Amino acid sequence: MSEPRKLEVLRAIVEDYVHSREPVGSKALVERHHLGVSSATIRNDMAALEDDGLITAPHTSAGRIPTDKGYRLFVDQISAMKPLSPAERRAIQTLLEGPDDLDDVLERTVRLLSQLTNQVAVVQYPHLSRATIRHIEFVLLAPRQVLVVLIANTGKVEQKVVDVGQDLGDDALAGIRGRFLGSLAGTPLSQLTQSLPAVVSGMGPGQRQAAQALAHGLEVLAHSSREDRMVMAGTANLARSNVDFPLSIGPVLEALEEQVVMLRLLSEMAQDPRGVTVSIGRENPYDGLTEASVVATAYGPDSTAKIGVLGPTRMDYPTTMAAVRAVARYLSRILGP
Repeated sequence: MSEPRKLEVLRAIVEDYVHSREPVGSKALVERHHLGVSSATIRNDMAALEDDGLITAPHTSAGRIPTDKGYRLFVDQISAMKPLSPAERRAIQTLLEGPDDLDDVLERTVRLLSQLTNQVAVVQYPHLSRATIRHIEFVLLAPRQVLVVLIANTGKVEQKVVDVGQDLGDDALAGIRGRFLGSLAGTPLSQLTQSLPAVVSGMGPGQRQAAQALAHGLEVLAHSSREDRMVMAGTANLARSNVDFPLSIGPVLEALEEQVVMLRLLSEMAQDPRGVTVSIGRENPYDGLTEASVVATAYGPDSTAKIGVLGPTRMDYPTTMAAVRAVARYLSRILGP
């Protein structure tokens, strides 16, 4: 069996199984694909693919389905990802245009990617180790209650209500805010804790108590900004694919719920030269995902955070890879400097 024909027969089996969910037989391959050989030859080719561990017969079926190894070979042969349709590109552009608040952008992004792929979409928040302070706002809610707002240059907005322990007026609070912003604008979030004492000590004695409380609020917000978090959408798509998880869909849902598992998996996925990385079935280090595949890529100015989808190994890999890459590029453009 020649290598090109081996790959062609495997490609045909993968495509038919992905779209039909039914084991694929030699007769169906001959009828649906112009492979240029007889049914007997196709049967021999399928036997060779089975010997190589690339396809297998489920139960007593006469047809064959791809194995994890078969999907891996298929994915590795995808040299050029097909472009999205004009309608898909317009949908991405329309949905992702709008306010640049990071929370809103990421929420819209995962909903869009889930709709495009019919899978569960996940996105990590950008790693903010290099993020800097763009703006600080203090809003007086009551004489001692202040809304502290911290905005990073990535667009991430964090806010918290702080009791400053003393009565303040609008003018006094505006003066304090001016001192904080003047001293801290452009400061990396990772260095905020070291920078705050100098700002507080520079305040007048009558404002120092309030400044200390506000500084503590900013420190809490900066810390929460650095936490690894993710957003996901489309979990219901897994329920519609429960036939693809013959053992149990439970462990997959648990992995999604335990965000630390998905965050670790995304972080550990090495970047593929094509820009999109695929982890298939038992390649996933977490036991609960042995019947799932993850397609992901990096996004953002420093390309450290990941966006991707999770679904069954019976996945339309070319379409999914193209969608993940396209959405990541749009997202990078929105969040770019």
